[in-house]
Order: sequence, then structure tokens, then C-alpha cells
Amino acid sequence: MFYGAVVWDPWLILAQIVCFQCLYYVTLGFFLAILVGTRVSRMTLVYFFDFVTVTTSTFTGWCVIVSFILTSISGAVYMLYVIERAKKCLDFSATLYIVHVFICIVYGGWPSSITWWIVNVIGVAVMALLGEFLCIRRELREIPITRYRSNA
Repeated sequence: MFYGAVVWDPWLILAQIVCFQCLYYVTLGFFLAILVGTRVSRMTLVYFFDFVTVTTSTFTGWCVIVSFILTSISGAVYMLYVIERAKKCLDFSATLYIVHVFICIVYGGWPSSITWWIVNVIGVAVMALLGEFLCIRRELREIPITRYRSNA
């Protein structure tokens, strides 16, 4: 953690964005494999990037929604270790979801499902707020100061 004078390092920021995005999709794949993979005959990228699968009308759609929410909670924990600063949590959460929206638009067109938008807004809010909460708790811990006493 770096708490002194802030040095702007674009390569560090880019590396954090890429790492955070990769962790997000690996975790989403893990939860989708557990919750959705057992219900469908073939797992594809449709469950990651197509808004049609995020629906409340089927049990599989609910499993996709739960996967996205659990991934957001996991993303907040990843922020604690990758981002480390509470004031950067909203920035990195928004960046992650903006990239995700862009990928979804390229993959399946403009998301016209209100459910998809609600799930993603809840996801970014959960990730940012829980990430900030966890990072603030870490930042506010007391710094242990040990005193060495000579036995002379």
C-alpha cells in the first residue's frame, strides 16, 4: 500500500484494470459453471455476455443473476488486494462494468433487457460499496508500534 505522495503510474493502473477484469471473468466463469453448468447441456459465452440469459422467467436465468451478484461480492474482496485504496474502488468498479457493457454490446448487441441493466447496476453498486467498506476497514486499522527495550 502506498500512502505517501501519489505518483501517477499509468502502467500500474492498466495492470490493475487487466488483473481485476481477468479475476472478474474467472470468478464469473466459476459461479456460472457451478450454478448454470449443471442445468444446461453446453456452457457458452452467451451466459457471460448476452443479455438474453439474464432473465427472471426461468430458473436458469435466476442462476445467472445469482452468479453475477456473487461475482460482484467476490470482486469487492479482490479490490482489497488488487486496488487497496478505498477512494479508487468506485473508479475501478465503474471501469470494470463499462468494459463489460462494451464487450456485451460487441457480442450480443445493445442490452435491451431491463433485468440485465438492473443486475449490472446492482453489481457495480455492491462491488463499489462493499469494496470501499473493506478497504476503509483495512486503512483504519491501527499500525502496531513495537518498542524494543534493552535488558541492561
